[in-house]
Amino acid sequence: MKKNFGAKPFLYPQPVLIIATYGADGTPDAMNAAWGGIADTNRIAMYLSASHKTVKNILERRAFTVSMADEAHVVEADYVGIVSANNVPDKLEKAGLHTTKSEFVDAPCIDELPMTLECRLVSFDPESELLLGEIVNVSADEKVLTDGEIDPAKLRPITFDPVGHTYIALGAKVGNAFQDGKKLK
Repeated sequence: MKKNFGAKPFLYPQPVLIIATYGADGTPDAMNAAWGGIADTNRIAMYLSASHKTVKNILERRAFTVSMADEAHVVEADYVGIVSANNVPDKLEKAGLHTTKSEFVDAPCIDELPMTLECRLVSFDPESELLLGEIVNVSADEKVLTDGEIDPAKLRPITFDPVGHTYIALGAKVGNAFQDGKKLK
């Protein structure tokens, strides 16, 4: 028997996205967002309130980066989510995070997070709070590569548990996409 919970945002895995931007004065900023994911082969979609400093920066500069938080940086990732740059403009520095300007968009890449999607703003709808970005490049630190490809076991991304309000590490490989279902053909 199943138990009903009503309309809740329960979906697994829910990536922990760290969105980074530059402010009008060039100060790097970042926020933690759990409401987002891939929307197409070269697009990312996120639901973000226009009150966030990060959203204001995106609308002004029309660019941002998105990194997946990893196990090694849970504390820092949580901090940039609970502290607003509207109140703490140097929150990246306080978190001990460093940035390098993207080669592809007018936004910072967070050095400590090993994989980054570098994006241009496509659209933002303040009513629905849907922000769409075009992914123009994905960069990854060589330490998370195996045979030249991103290896989730080395990346160690975390997910958000909306039920228990916890962060969870992704688990082990359990199958092969586009292959295992062929057994039923």
